Amino acid sequence: MNREQNQQRLQQEIFDVCIIGAGASGAGAALDAALRGYRVALIDRGDFAGETSSRSTKLIHGGVRYLEQAIKKLDLAQLRQVRHGLAERRTVLRNAPHLAHPLALLTPVFSAFEGLYMSIGLSLYGLFARHDAIPKGSWLNKADALKRMPTLTPKMHSAVLYYDGQLNDSRYALALAHSADEAGAVVANYTALTRFGQNETGKLTTAIVRDELTGATSQIRATVFLNCTGPYADAVRLLANPALEARIRPSKGVHIVLPREALNSDTAILIPKTSDGRVVFAIPFGDSVFIGTTDTDYTALDEEPVLETSEVDYLLETLQPYLAKTPSRADVRSGFGGIRPLIMSSRADTKTLLRDHEVEVDAESGLLSLLGGKWTTYRLMAQDAVDRVGEVLKKPVPGQTETHFLVGGELYNFADWSKLQQEYNLPDDVCQHLMQTYGTRADHVAQLTQEQPDLADRLTDTQPFIGAEVVYQMREEMAVTLRDVLARRWRVELSDWQLTARLARPVADLMATELNWSDIHCNRQVEAYRELLASFSERADVASIPLAIGVDN
Repeated sequence: MNREQNQQRLQQEIFDVCIIGAGASGAGAALDAALRGYRVALIDRGDFAGETSSRSTKLIHGGVRYLEQAIKKLDLAQLRQVRHGLAERRTVLRNAPHLAHPLALLTPVFSAFEGLYMSIGLSLYGLFARHDAIPKGSWLNKADALKRMPTLTPKMHSAVLYYDGQLNDSRYALALAHSADEAGAVVANYTALTRFGQNETGKLTTAIVRDELTGATSQIRATVFLNCTGPYADAVRLLANPALEARIRPSKGVHIVLPREALNSDTAILIPKTSDGRVVFAIPFGDSVFIGTTDTDYTALDEEPVLETSEVDYLLETLQPYLAKTPSRADVRSGFGGIRPLIMSSRADTKTLLRDHEVEVDAESGLLSLLGGKWTTYRLMAQDAVDRVGEVLKKPVPGQTETHFLVGGELYNFADWSKLQQEYNLPDDVCQHLMQTYGTRADHVAQLTQEQPDLADRLTDTQPFIGAEVVYQMREEMAVTLRDVLARRWRVELSDWQLTARLARPVADLMATELNWSDIHCNRQVEAYRELLASFSERADVASIPLAIGVDN
């Protein structure tokens, strides 16, 4: 993905569809539309998956909570959610096997009756997914549960085991955008929509955009404009037609991050009931455990959602009954917040709102808006939206994404890391990391170490990150800021604020060489990023994250 070339193409070409928002649904729609042969532009005011799509619980699931509500309330809409979710789970896992895989989850129970209830429910969940290759669940006795996760509380009666999917969300969205680019779409991050141009009848004809890196303004000409901006969809809708009513009710969800030792297991925990009726997960991810999520109304859409001290306390208290030793505030290494794009409803609170999706067509402006949804069903959402694009264009073409491997996914075999090690003489853990991060493109990264041997150097002793990755991410994945690298192409900002602060300098030095940053600009980037991390730590009141601003460690 070459940003400079794509910026020129955005100004020069006329597109069938311009997609605004490059999260999961927008990038998914760009790939879908490009594979159908449409001329596609994909833009985002920030980085790919820079907002909601990089801040999920990292689960691909049908929705255990939806199934319970469907049965209790005979709610067919919730049942449809489960069916769609499980069908799409299979596709998400298949199309990018380096970025998504099955995940075992345990639910500790404290009585035989509770175990029977959960076991029946999760057996039904497995029945819906009977054609999947994912392992089937079971009801484990206490001894077997403790073998699988020795940190569980000895007070439990037993535990119910089931399986769902896990993904690296930001890299999955990036792979969608990258795949769309390779399929012919013109893709550009940091390209902000400022307003629309319209003809005499009020129909949209152009998107006026600003390059957030240079400040330059230009216009994109397209027949159809598709709004895929998630929780920010109403702002785009109002740019197209100020008379429209709000459709999105944003909901904030946060996670705290603990060391992997908190669970000491590759298995996750599902906490099925909390003090206020939510579902919370404890998910192993790399060398960390993500605990979340919360669910509260959120209206400050011009501010980044961050972890607050009360949310830290809530999640630690929720986890406490399920572990033998309760983690403390001092164990919290980082945290992050995201905003769900819940469709406006008469339901009283966001915990009961369905996360199904809708493709809205504004008859006055012609804007299409993809509203609602969740990560698991991104492909179905994108397919439905592009079906509508085809109708508007009067040239419908069937979708092809269900069996389309993403960049790095085709012919992927994790065991090939050993071939990488033999050819490039890199450490085992580095080769394994490259395979799991870039899939079959891992050799493209490793090749850079032969051209420039110092790019094989680790950037930190505690992680397998090497300099070649940063260069590859800039040249091939359109990374242009420190957060692009550290928060999204790697997930280190999410998992460890202190380590992120230490990595800011060596990453900035590599970026400065490639992007021709001056020393002053490079220093400002490092200082600003460390100050941002310090503000996150202060808001969460996590005393264990002392960030040495301005000092290289």
